Amino acid sequence: MLNSVERLLFVRNVPIFRELRDDFLVRLASVMDEVFYDSNYTIITEGLEGRAMYILVSGRVSVRIGSQEVAQLKTDDCFGEMSVFDAEPRSASIVTLEPCTCLVLTQQQLYDAIDETPGIAVNILRLLSRRIRELNLDLNEIKQQLAQVPAPPPLRPQWYRPQPYSQAEPRARPSIQGEFGELY
Repeated sequence: MLNSVERLLFVRNVPIFRELRDDFLVRLASVMDEVFYDSNYTIITEGLEGRAMYILVSGRVSVRIGSQEVAQLKTDDCFGEMSVFDAEPRSASIVTLEPCTCLVLTQQQLYDAIDETPGIAVNILRLLSRRIRELNLDLNEIKQQLAQVPAPPPLRPQWYRPQPYSQAEPRARPSIQGEFGELY
């Protein structure tokens, strides 16, 4: 468990809080809850509502969309900040890869902090912008890879074309010998 000095030093090194004044960081660090999670624990579930953001103090987590891992986060990284601002369902699940410790900042605590020090909103916007840029780079890389894959040949319907019937050659009719004679 972090004491107040360790908590302040930790929060000061988190990218979204780096440019904030120490007096504000002391207040912010004091209102955050410290939470411990075991390995393979789902902290955030995709699709559910969320009202808190998390800062990873120790350990690693997996960011998953559906069953696909899209990223791993480590100490000093934060997650859950998107739904704190837009109140939309969580866009991904967060699952611990090892025992983790997190600081939790609720929506109301964050809004109070932004009212007091608007600079925190600018830092969070920078973080979100960086993540969008990273996603754009990933998307462009995937597009380039797909452009290099040869396109399959176009599908052409295989139309049924009956054999031409020749009037010159009469066709033999099949016959069936039945109980009452020959049938045509």
